[in-house]
Amino acid sequence: MHRRRRTALLLTAALTAAAPLLTACGNDARPGAAAVVDGQRITVSQLENRVNEIRAAQQEAVPDEAQYEQAIARTGSLTRDTLHSMVLDRVLERAARDAGVTVTPKETQGMRSGLEEQAGGAEALESTWLQQYGIPPERLDDNLRLQLQAQKLAQRLGTDTSRPEFWQALSEASKKLDVDLNPRYGTWDDEKSSRVDAGTPWVREVTGAAGAQPVA
Repeated sequence: MHRRRRTALLLTAALTAAAPLLTACGNDARPGAAAVVDGQRITVSQLENRVNEIRAAQQEAVPDEAQYEQAIARTGSLTRDTLHSMVLDRVLERAARDAGVTVTPKETQGMRSGLEEQAGGAEALESTWLQQYGIPPERLDDNLRLQLQAQKLAQRLGTDTSRPEFWQALSEASKKLDVDLNPRYGTWDDEKSSRVDAGTPWVREVTGAAGAQPVA
């Protein structure tokens, strides 16, 4: 499971940088948008709904109020991290499409079955993905499909997901998508395919995130 765990870490591990939420106003030219990717808006409402899914799953998994508060404290940058993930998902989709990479539902289910067997069942796998990677159960299949995309893209490029060649493909896709974040959430760095807080150096943590989450 080492390779799968490393890939799982990929997109979600890339969004571990935490910093205070910016207070700048949103982009008036795109009211209600948290980000615009390839001319398509990710609305603030969509972002909030995704964050609420995670919080609801966390609360259900940890009914004790004190433990839930601890979970919230550990994921204080959840909104910004979630937006990063939503944008990076689209970047990966574009890079995979440009490379002719596809993933079938059967392949996704096969990966899930294998991970469930290793984790000790479906509930155990869902719990692990939620606790370690912030992926709620209803998003697990989507996350696994993205991770398979990342694996197959790396294979198509003759590399792996920790190598510069892989991230260069994401960088090229990012530039094509013309990502524009609401200043409230920072800016998007095409070269690193990462959200950046204003005035905060971006620290790459992907290659050292041994146990981080799936590509999400």
